[in-house]
Amino acid sequence: MHLNYHFLKFLCPELDSSFQGFQIRSCFSQNKDELVILLQKDEQTACIRANLLPIYSCLSFPKDFKRSKKNTVNLFDEWIGQEVHSITPLNYERAFTINLKSGDVIIFKLHGTRSNILYYKSSEEYPIKIFRNEIREDLEILKDSLSVQLDLSFERFNELAGNASKFLPTLGKIPREWLKSQGYIDADLNTKWSLIQEVQDRLESPLFSIVQLGGEYHLSLLPEHSVIFQSSKAIEACNELFRYRVVVQTFHKEKAKWVRQLEDQLKKSQAYIQKTEEKLLELLDQNSPAQKADVLMANLHQIPRGAVSATLFNFYTNQEEEFSWKQGVSPQKVAENFYRKSKNRKIEINQLEENLRAKERLVEQLQEQRSELLTIEDFKSLRQFVKDNNFTHTAKSQEETVPFKRFEIDSFEVLVGKSAKANDELLRRYAWKEDLWLHAKDVSGSHVLIKYKSGIPFPSQVIEKAAALAAYYSKNKNESLAAVIVTPAKYVRKAKGSAPGAVMVDKEKTVLVIPQDPASI
Repeated sequence: MHLNYHFLKFLCPELDSSFQGFQIRSCFSQNKDELVILLQKDEQTACIRANLLPIYSCLSFPKDFKRSKKNTVNLFDEWIGQEVHSITPLNYERAFTINLKSGDVIIFKLHGTRSNILYYKSSEEYPIKIFRNEIREDLEILKDSLSVQLDLSFERFNELAGNASKFLPTLGKIPREWLKSQGYIDADLNTKWSLIQEVQDRLESPLFSIVQLGGEYHLSLLPEHSVIFQSSKAIEACNELFRYRVVVQTFHKEKAKWVRQLEDQLKKSQAYIQKTEEKLLELLDQNSPAQKADVLMANLHQIPRGAVSATLFNFYTNQEEEFSWKQGVSPQKVAENFYRKSKNRKIEINQLEENLRAKERLVEQLQEQRSELLTIEDFKSLRQFVKDNNFTHTAKSQEETVPFKRFEIDSFEVLVGKSAKANDELLRRYAWKEDLWLHAKDVSGSHVLIKYKSGIPFPSQVIEKAAALAAYYSKNKNESLAAVIVTPAKYVRKAKGSAPGAVMVDKEKTVLVIPQDPASI
């Protein structure tokens, strides 16, 4: 209610008494939608600070204001040297005027997200300047048009069938909620009239309270139980509300944002740990491919030349086991492939264990940071904490500049182009020659990159999952089975003059996969 007529009619007489005879010494802005007016009378200084951000508008009246040496701009040069004659509220309107001795008028129009400051020359009916230039329609507001005359008689109340918002549109949210709590909606006309009279009487009491509703701070003129601050002085209440809204509330929002960011990182890291532990257990529970290689090598003398299968006794499992391979491939070559897979399996297990330890250390660090962050109660400490921990904003605007979606498959980073142009940028700026490139065969779709990890071959399950993503982000999304091209990025090139996303592939192999969305991979 601090921008409400019922408060302004208390605030303006105090401002009039405090600022009358003061001269405007400077007028400037150093933050978006914030105007600061510095005034002086003899040795006394005063200040009007109007924060007219669309998310919330606030006024404050500090004794002095330290102007920044940079990022500041002078405004309304016509005001400089002019003397304040009077400050008056506009009748039943969320606005007040600063009347200058020259006859010029400054109107503070406090209409929520449409708040503005209008400047009228004494001889002009329309404003010659406005503070928020984007609200162009304010240039059409006549000087005397904002003031309202209301008929507050019972006859009019009766004509409006007891509609409180139409009868007294200046009430504001808190008084309307009070009326609802008193059963106003279902009451008869006479009871409603009594309640309207009572709420008006309550609004005449010059006692101003700051309360917290829904995580935000509000000024109330009604008797309140849970009061954060209370005063009978309107300027003092206004200044305190400004502090709570602009400083305290902003601090809590900033702190909550960093807490959420830490908790998001914690949640993702803990999910990664769980998934990695499951994958590790799965690998450790499987028999090593080296065992099959040992069985083949131990029984080479039993396998006829040119055979493509053999039933051999596996001395690791104590069971007969069927082995088969392609025509023209020797059992020795099959055993060699099994040994290679076993070596890769060991590398993958070691990598998973290393990643797991790193994530566990990260979780411990994030938990410590969150505990420390929750104890911080002021902006200075918060900003020092953010600086010390090298926190960065994860703004959507920054994320949108990246031409790809990012996924992680079994500790491998996978990038998926967002559009045809993004595919070109992905290949040009983010692909390395040893990365693996994937694309749905013969249809349009996203380019997919599996980022190379030094010394670690691409596991087949990673390739299959990435191929399933490539199929999903293509026109084959709804097919039961889709062909996907797989090749090192060094074999993919952009032909001069080709359409966005179109490329030439010099060497490729194809895999068949079921298209899968990221949530199921």
